[in-house]
Amino acid sequence: MASNLLSGAQTVLECLQREKVEVIFGYPGGVTLPLYDAIYDGPIKHVLVRHEQNAAFAAQGYARATGKIGVCCATSGPGATNLVTGLVDAMMDSIPIVAITGQVSSKLIGSDAFQEADTFGITRSGTKHNFLVKTLAELPRAIHEAFHIAGTGRPGPVLVDITKDVFQAVGHYQHVNSIHLPGYRVYTEGHAGQIRRAAQAMWEAKRPLVYAGGGIIHSGAREELRSLVETLDIPAVVTLMGLGALPGTHPNFISMPGMHGSYAANMAMTEADLLIALGVRFDDRVTGRLAAFAPHAKIIHVDIDPAEVGKIRVPDVPIVGDVKKVLSRILEALEEMREMQPKNSAARTAWWSQIRAWKSEHPLEPVMSSDEIKPQHLISEIDRLSGGEAIVTSDVGQHQMWAAQFIKFNHPRLWINSGGLGAMGFGLPAAIGAQFARPDKLVFSIVGDGGFQMSIPELATIANQALPIKIIVMNNGYLGMVRQWQELFYNNRLCSVKLDTFPDPEKLAGAYGFTGRTVERPSELRAALETAVREPGPYLLNVKVTPFENVYPMVPSGGAINEMVLGPPQPVEVG
Repeated sequence: MASNLLSGAQTVLECLQREKVEVIFGYPGGVTLPLYDAIYDGPIKHVLVRHEQNAAFAAQGYARATGKIGVCCATSGPGATNLVTGLVDAMMDSIPIVAITGQVSSKLIGSDAFQEADTFGITRSGTKHNFLVKTLAELPRAIHEAFHIAGTGRPGPVLVDITKDVFQAVGHYQHVNSIHLPGYRVYTEGHAGQIRRAAQAMWEAKRPLVYAGGGIIHSGAREELRSLVETLDIPAVVTLMGLGALPGTHPNFISMPGMHGSYAANMAMTEADLLIALGVRFDDRVTGRLAAFAPHAKIIHVDIDPAEVGKIRVPDVPIVGDVKKVLSRILEALEEMREMQPKNSAARTAWWSQIRAWKSEHPLEPVMSSDEIKPQHLISEIDRLSGGEAIVTSDVGQHQMWAAQFIKFNHPRLWINSGGLGAMGFGLPAAIGAQFARPDKLVFSIVGDGGFQMSIPELATIANQALPIKIIVMNNGYLGMVRQWQELFYNNRLCSVKLDTFPDPEKLAGAYGFTGRTVERPSELRAALETAVREPGPYLLNVKVTPFENVYPMVPSGGAINEMVLGPPQPVEVG
């Protein structure tokens, strides 16, 4: 901008440009009109979503697909409160986004003015940090600090709430050259002595297991993880949030562990004598009954967030630091040990034999039928078309778990889903953000018939922006995961889970100007998916699958992870 005399709205855009923001997902309103007037002449692309919650989800999709900070925007009152689910979702999954919201004028705060809400108070517990900006002088620093906080340490969402009079005020812009936050410390290096202890424990363990999570992806530690498992030749499990951190085709990768993890992964976690936890938070969906989790194992826990180390399971070797930097130093220490003493080679050989036996005993295999499309069959076909290279977003539920089980992700940032919060309606808007982030990538959005109907308005965004997203609806006519729980744990008393009405996909997609169809027969599935992929624009494919298929293995709530239900109850023969 030619002059340094800028309005507050122009100052926001200047700061966003300096932060190298390329796209904003948002929805305008009265308080943010000055900002949108500035956007009109600005270089940053604005994507009009059809609901503010989806602006936050799209910003997440952008961030998850690139590692950059996603940006969303909403007006005061209901616009800001509609962001809350997306902010909490980003907080749970450690996703860096910055939300810009409008607030009523400073003098009206607290007066119950039109479209006033205490956005600062409402979002305090659901963000990594938040700001209420009431003067133009503090605006540039707030914006730049928001980006710094969102993207450093453990990533997360930061909200900047800006009053209307600040947007309208005019003053001389002064660039913020440095960020100094006395109360904000990020520990990256890890303790040298603890790193040495960790390497020694890894070298000496008889039944070691790597337990890797989303922190590997956030820190860019993919190569270090791969080097670790190959240097020590040890097995690894990767959490729902970390899939792709180790290639799905890597011989040392077992699978995802936890409630719907594989038999081999859960048994390995139960029997390991050393658990190498890297960028994970010991989520309850992984640990199951905590008292029975990894009972024989010493724990090495590496995480950049000191609040996570020891929060759930007290580690024997705690290391607070950036997992990429810590792994690099562990690998250096292991290289030194390689020349000093042998590993427990016989015990390691026996450990690998046991893991291969578990994998053979209860493998994760697609279920097929000639009469009806099985959900696992659908996911396996998507895996074939993806080739481990496509971006896949999902909603929450059975389809999410089948996708995690059967799609092999060979790189980070290909698998985008709502993990910690489990927010329905996430998949479609997240795909919008991901496709903007990676226009070169094939993007599948695998959604259930329930979650899809929470985000149908975003079909307008997809059509308007001509985004070639392949929307695959796994349609079983139910809220599938809720129905599964009611069947297994509530005596099959199915209440309010049947989805009686679903729109005609051909008419629905056609109303927005693109192609949609339904497929019901297994023999038609492969060709239908290939047609969707060949389509140059968006495509809506409604796949009718078996209504009462359940996701297995399954660890019942409150159970230990080695207490898996491996399949449907078998009839008992009497005679």
